[in-house]
Amino acid sequence: LRDDRIRIERMETHHFEYSHAFQLVTDFYAKEVPDSTGPQKLSVILSLDKPVISSLAAVIAYLKEFNLEKMLYNPSNFKRLSSETEYMTINGTTMKNLEILQNQTDMKTKGSLLWVLDHTKTSFGRRRLKKWVTQPLMKSSEINARLDAVSEILLSESSVFGQIRNLLCKLPDIERGLCSVFHKKCSTQEFFLIVSTLSRLELEIQALVPVIHSHVKSPLLQNALLEIPELLSPVKHYLKILNEEAAKTGDKTQLFKDLTDFPVIRKKKEEILDVLSKIQLHLPDIRKQIKNPSAEYVTVSGQEFMIEVKNSQKSSVPSDWVMVSSTKAVSRFHSPFIIENYRHLNQLREQLVLDCSAEWLNFLDHFSEHYHPVSKAIGHLATIDCLFSLAQVAKQGDYCRPTVQDNRREIIIKNGRHPVIDILLGEQDQYVPNTTNLSGDGERVMIITGPNMGGKSSYIKQVALITVMAQIGSYVPAEESTIGIVDGIFTRMGAADNIYKGRSTFMEELTDTAEIIRKATSRSLVILDELGRGTSTHDGIAIAYATLEHFIRDVESLTLFVTHYPSVCELEKVYPEKVGNYHMAFLVNEEESAEQKGSEDQENPEFITFLYQITKGVSARSYGLNVAKLADIPEEVLKKAAHKSKELETIVNMKR
Repeated sequence: LRDDRIRIERMETHHFEYSHAFQLVTDFYAKEVPDSTGPQKLSVILSLDKPVISSLAAVIAYLKEFNLEKMLYNPSNFKRLSSETEYMTINGTTMKNLEILQNQTDMKTKGSLLWVLDHTKTSFGRRRLKKWVTQPLMKSSEINARLDAVSEILLSESSVFGQIRNLLCKLPDIERGLCSVFHKKCSTQEFFLIVSTLSRLELEIQALVPVIHSHVKSPLLQNALLEIPELLSPVKHYLKILNEEAAKTGDKTQLFKDLTDFPVIRKKKEEILDVLSKIQLHLPDIRKQIKNPSAEYVTVSGQEFMIEVKNSQKSSVPSDWVMVSSTKAVSRFHSPFIIENYRHLNQLREQLVLDCSAEWLNFLDHFSEHYHPVSKAIGHLATIDCLFSLAQVAKQGDYCRPTVQDNRREIIIKNGRHPVIDILLGEQDQYVPNTTNLSGDGERVMIITGPNMGGKSSYIKQVALITVMAQIGSYVPAEESTIGIVDGIFTRMGAADNIYKGRSTFMEELTDTAEIIRKATSRSLVILDELGRGTSTHDGIAIAYATLEHFIRDVESLTLFVTHYPSVCELEKVYPEKVGNYHMAFLVNEEESAEQKGSEDQENPEFITFLYQITKGVSARSYGLNVAKLADIPEEVLKKAAHKSKELETIVNMKR
């Protein structure tokens, strides 16, 4: 809490005392909750444990300060916290490393997993998809329900899916709108737009019901679609009450068509009409007084009921009339009767505006009683939007439906590709596909070596992203894949310090690793990229070796371990069934090196060609000088480095 921007509020202890809390909760549900189901709700609440009731009372007290307590009116929305996790664990570091919501270069959405999956048509669908992407599922039944829906949309010949998709286009943000209705923050225009949209949706989906029954097979889609009309049915009643023109101009005094349900407004309007007719009946009287049989009321710049008299005839105006305004040619007057009644009329009009505003808020309150069903219907629409979006992803070439299994610990991917790079490369450069076989009973650890820039990081991210996509319920970029459900993905890659917390690059690296060691289980996927490189070679190798051995022997998670330390690869000999050594394949361009050798007898860095293909075995060297060459390090520095590299290599070989 060194950061002084955080404000801490303390609640007085009596709020948490059970007797006080019990009283507050009982009063709240018995007296304040508006509808008649209060007693049933109270019985649900009182079956909760004592500490829960104490906390609930404190929450009620807190939310009342913001007029938000009605969020708690309906306890059927409460959800029990349980110890078993619903979603795969993806912590902030992993989100960042795998670029799930934004890329790491400019922090935009383009180039992230969300960007690949997002073909949603509505803003509420987009928010729901973002939630799906950050919370992959853990139950194969739920994942397969989504996959069934996606493959049905993908493969079905029926036109009903096209019609449903068209319903989603051009929808306003009804989720946000509903929220502002619920908190009485919406304008009449906004309310009318939302209610007319919902009412239209109800009719359109209702019309499709017979086709949905006969043509939509997936339970997830069918249930969502068939429930929507029922959930939205109370809405059209509110549309009938409203006067469309007035709603669109924001005129609350003309808002309600039939005033039988609004006696207060009706009475005010009648009083206003009375005064207006009195003023009209007074006109003949005025004509007599100024002896002008054709005199009429005039309205100038908002002042009504004035009598206009030419300045030459001013003498005929009674002395108790009040002059309101004048020009060179005419003067305008109010008679005493008008002054009195006009004042009364304006008071009534102001009162009418206030009454109408109050009725409008009541009206919104009535509508809010249907908040939960309508909100549920919008949730269904969001789900449908997301499923259509995932079907759009599955349409891309060479995507397959993954097989997802509950009780297996394995990740098997045949010719998988990196979902993002695959799209970014486009048609002309194909991403080189790679196969992965990790299995809890067999080889569950891959140690990956190979030249810098050979594609190691892309490969490990690809495995992680395909796993995430499969558990979201999406098709994946591979020929086939089988995923045993993973409970979390833990990653450690990239170097960045955290000066704010006073931690060096290496400290950050080890803090991340420590957290992974604490949290990973045998059902997790752990990805460690070049662990131990922030310190001296011997310490680095020692830490990398010990950490990896811990994951192999004690944690037993599925592990991808990228390293430049050849000694770490010796773990394959120690645990031959569980560990495999792999490298990213490449070709050393011998001729070029030979030509240069011939010309002047000096060491030159080799030139290598990457094949981006994962291959069995250890890569003996990392070919760092090749990268130095690609990065345009000056020639003389490269030669010096190549010379030094040879020298050190000779010394090591002699020792061996």
